[in-house]
Amino acid sequence: MAGVGGRRRPVMGWSALLLLALCAAGARGLYFHIGETEKRCFIEEIPDETMVIGNYRTQMWDKQKEVFLPSTPGLGMHVEVKDPEGKVVLSRQYGSEGRFTFTSHTPGEHQICLHSNSTRMALFAGGRLRVHLDIQVGEHANNYPEIAAKDKLTELQLRARQLLDQVEQIQKEQDYQRYREERFRLTSESTNQRVLWWSIAQTVILILTGIWQMRHLKSFFEAKKLV
Repeated sequence: MAGVGGRRRPVMGWSALLLLALCAAGARGLYFHIGETEKRCFIEEIPDETMVIGNYRTQMWDKQKEVFLPSTPGLGMHVEVKDPEGKVVLSRQYGSEGRFTFTSHTPGEHQICLHSNSTRMALFAGGRLRVHLDIQVGEHANNYPEIAAKDKLTELQLRARQLLDQVEQIQKEQDYQRYREERFRLTSESTNQRVLWWSIAQTVILILTGIWQMRHLKSFFEAKKLV
């Protein structure tokens, strides 16, 4: 993608890219609590043509034991993913523990929503769930031990493969940041253009109003034979 506004941008050297790749963050894991019929959504900024893998596990709150059960048989989770344009990328029912995968085709903010398959009405559904969620984006979604075993790679070859994947992901992130900056620039230019035309319109209206008032006063004085 060309630089924004035709300006030249410094090209990052391969050594700097490799250094950033070595310092790249790993997968993001978290857990959260939701009601039995509650829906929880997350926003993830993803470059285009990037694989995303999500692993989750749900636990139901036991009111008698006052602990979260290690497993919740019979309880499922529905996962829905929408791209920045609002198109559904993934909509599927899974079990209480599972894994979902999708590939982004449009850069931007993707909405990832999860909710249980409980059919009880919200008035009667008083259960509480703990959902463990781990989202892996880009090269973090690759299973490198499996790749090494399949392609029979040495440790050095595997490390080189990881570095190349990380560099590719960094380049995608850079392209996405350029895309965001270009959209922001276009929005700013459009806003400035509208402000300019609104200022011109206000000036024209003030001038026309002044002319009308002068003509009106002139007609009034002429009618009263004051001039």
